[in-house]
Amino acid sequence: MSVNNGFHVKHTFENIVIGGGHSGVEASLASARMGIPTLLITMEKSAIARMSCNPAIGGLAKGHLVAEIDALGGEMAKVIDRTGIQFKILNRSKGRAVWSPRAQADKIQYSLEFQSRLADQDNLTVLEDVVFRIITENHHVVGVETTRHGSISCKTVIVTAGTFLNGLIHIGMKHFPGGRLGENSARGLTESLENIGIKSGRLKTGTPPRIRADSINYNDVTPQYGDSDPIPFSFQTVNFSPKNIPCHITHTSATTHKILRSGFNQSPLFSGKIRGVGPRYCPSIEDKIVRFKDRDSHQIFLEPEWENANQIYVNGFSTSLPLETQLKALRSIPGLEKVEILKPGYAIEYDYFPSYQLKRTLESKLIGGLFLAGQVNGTSGYEEAAALGLMAGINASLMINKERPFFLDRSEAYIGVLIDDLITKSPTEPYRMFTSSAEYRLLLRFDNADQRLSQKGYDLGLVDKNIYLSARDKRKIIKDSIQYLQSTVIAPNNINPILSTCNESPVSSGVTLYKALCRPGVHIERLLPLFPKALLNRICRYKGLDEQIAIDVKYAGYVRRQELQIQQLKKQESLKIPGDLVFANIKSITKEAREKLGQIRPETMGQAARIPGVSPSDITALMILLKR
Repeated sequence: MSVNNGFHVKHTFENIVIGGGHSGVEASLASARMGIPTLLITMEKSAIARMSCNPAIGGLAKGHLVAEIDALGGEMAKVIDRTGIQFKILNRSKGRAVWSPRAQADKIQYSLEFQSRLADQDNLTVLEDVVFRIITENHHVVGVETTRHGSISCKTVIVTAGTFLNGLIHIGMKHFPGGRLGENSARGLTESLENIGIKSGRLKTGTPPRIRADSINYNDVTPQYGDSDPIPFSFQTVNFSPKNIPCHITHTSATTHKILRSGFNQSPLFSGKIRGVGPRYCPSIEDKIVRFKDRDSHQIFLEPEWENANQIYVNGFSTSLPLETQLKALRSIPGLEKVEILKPGYAIEYDYFPSYQLKRTLESKLIGGLFLAGQVNGTSGYEEAAALGLMAGINASLMINKERPFFLDRSEAYIGVLIDDLITKSPTEPYRMFTSSAEYRLLLRFDNADQRLSQKGYDLGLVDKNIYLSARDKRKIIKDSIQYLQSTVIAPNNINPILSTCNESPVSSGVTLYKALCRPGVHIERLLPLFPKALLNRICRYKGLDEQIAIDVKYAGYVRRQELQIQQLKKQESLKIPGDLVFANIKSITKEAREKLGQIRPETMGQAARIPGVSPSDITALMILLKR
């Protein structure tokens, strides 16, 4: 046993997590809580769970991911509930399936809260070092090699290095190594993985400038508060009364766009300096004014980065233009005429590993015990990273314990959609979760994530029994309530006054409460006084459960249709494809299908059917072959 800086290098760690970002912390905590001696290796302990970009958690579809992480026993939801400074439900004007929670964070407290939870976790050690090599024997992980502490043995490794692998920062025509502004990049690990056969690529992302809060003219910007009755992210949060600190909105102008265009000759994005592919759905401001030439204005959100912060995040103004161009353009925006920049916007290029090389568990198909999670999979966003980290941590632990792997399919969770899209479509640009990506989104709402997933989290040992029992109780109350609605007939003289106040036409004969609730204008709160007191008391145990009952009733037809589709999906998912099948020898399918199937090597027929370039006729031919 050797001792270095108080750290004992010995054969006690079974799982090693590389990287302390949003993916790494969830992977580490899940692994340790499942009884696995876990080592988290990070370049800087004080940077653990740091918010590199926007100071917020959640948003469209991303809020669904956070709720699912919580339902499975992860930490992100609980941490943002403790450290958020404004909470809001987005998309309220649309259907309930696409409502999604979002919170502004105190980014300093958010990081500190995660660091505290890591420090208090049994089975978990945090080491400040840099991993530059993965050690393998017979195509299986056996350890890692670090800069300061030498080699450390283990059974599994989870790489969650974010944007740090050969990270290169661009500001104008200047570029320099870095994983974040002011932090070193990680070198050697990509090359180590390439040497054992893992293919890599380059992606790009960016971040806006940070400006001084006291240099903003607040008379010319519009305040934007959160909800007055906010909903927490975590199903475990009680007595929720967070702060409601405003953001502010302003907008660019034609003058702003003219100034930005004047700096294009020094833009690394347009000069070819940046070779990595950037996120299509979160473009830089210079990219936006090129792609949307007909628009002479774009919204800008001014977001405080922590409580009482004098540092404001300029959301919507991601850029890598020269600092002087950034400043001049910002000062052309209403309210920012005298603004001062604290940190410039910049772009960063980094290495990633295309996810077709992974199994559904996020384990490498080539190297046993090697898991990849987070931005190294080609994703963007804290929420996507955290979800992948949680799943990798779970599956690494199950592998060590010689238990069956854990999957979520597309019909069960947004996390299932995320992983399936990554490994079957293998995006070549940073992947971002959208509600439109989930074909069963009516069933996958954020408000029912605990009912969908908490039993799975409980079975894994990550969710407290009381939380699981609470979710089961909710399901039972919903079922009993719907049965009551279906079996209770109300006379016209009792229901018509209610229908009248809801602007619905009267009835001439008795009608079930279920049929009444199916009417678009009838809200469930108008019918609750007609419920038995005992059932009403059960419903009132849980805030918002009455709305979930109403959703299940009003969308029952759509739900049944989706459930039939899911049954069909599961038939395909149950058809396994032999791991040694040589697709190149199958002449009954197209050449493109042979190439795509050979590259991605899907594990099931369902996955094969979702690969771009594989047609229904290819799937039919493949099914005939497998039946033979």
